[in-house]
Amino acid sequence: MRALVCEAYGPIENLKIKDIPTPEPRAGEVLVRVGAAGVSFAAMLGVQGKHQNKPALPYVPGNEIAGHVVALGEGVTNLKVGQRIATGGSQGGFAEYAVTIAANAVPIPEIMPYAEATNFPTLYPTAYGALKWKANLQPGEVLLVHGAGGGSGLTGIEVGKAMGATVIASAGGADKLAAAREAGADHLIDYRSEDLRTKVLALTDGRGADVIYDPVGGAAFDASMRCIAPEGRLIPMGFASGVIPQIPANILLVKNATVIGFYYGYYNGWGGKAAPTPKEAVALAKRRALVMDAQAELMRWFTEGKLKATISATLDLADWVKAFKLIEERTVVGKAVLVP
Repeated sequence: MRALVCEAYGPIENLKIKDIPTPEPRAGEVLVRVGAAGVSFAAMLGVQGKHQNKPALPYVPGNEIAGHVVALGEGVTNLKVGQRIATGGSQGGFAEYAVTIAANAVPIPEIMPYAEATNFPTLYPTAYGALKWKANLQPGEVLLVHGAGGGSGLTGIEVGKAMGATVIASAGGADKLAAAREAGADHLIDYRSEDLRTKVLALTDGRGADVIYDPVGGAAFDASMRCIAPEGRLIPMGFASGVIPQIPANILLVKNATVIGFYYGYYNGWGGKAAPTPKEAVALAKRRALVMDAQAELMRWFTEGKLKATISATLDLADWVKAFKLIEERTVVGKAVLVP
């Protein structure tokens, strides 16, 4: 099969298109014919050797896939051959075929194109889990979303609106702000030309944002700490700026604010260093059930038109450098996907 292979950690340009054997599903896995695979910041960090999870080399990158099931591993009963699914994992997506854990696969409706479906393995459930499970976002609260023109930001806006929040979107440039508006943002801030703290406080009558969804880090995080509301919740979702922020504990104290860690992969069992113990396997099954409940609601929101699953670029596997540059240079509006 045709695949994009990482033979050594380093620049994305070092990846290679190769012909490698088609993998076979083991017990509890399925083999998927990949229709589209999402290009993500996490996948880029993995190739560069900067992600917390480091697959053994060589490996096929790609964390978010959509396609149809072509073979079942032993013991799989929740899926059938031919079924259309979206799913995520720590590797394997940038290829014609990929194996994935059957318990993590989410059936997708016929009306959902594969490219759009790549938003559902991680981006939408990450936003859902962070805002609902962790931040307990309430209807009428103010949600501030950074990086609002990218895939993480746009899904954060849409999930926040579906939960009844008033959304302030921060992004750089008119095209990204237009995408944020289209996703449902109530207020827009161009951080390149406006002071973020001043604008947020002005929009909230001096109170600040109740919940802040931050996939950027760096200066965006620093400004967030100065425009968060009393008892506000700030969720660092990633560090697209390249700068991991330090948390000023004095502001947390004065504002009774909370910074919440959230790694969605924990709920799907990604990145484990060893097979789970029986006790952990039971806990993981409960977390996966929570994910499936979330996915059911997300799919309902999609069919109701509340989630748009914005795709900005669909590229052939051979154009991987172009696709990753959109992520690296933070010029992508929505999500970029590769088609093997």
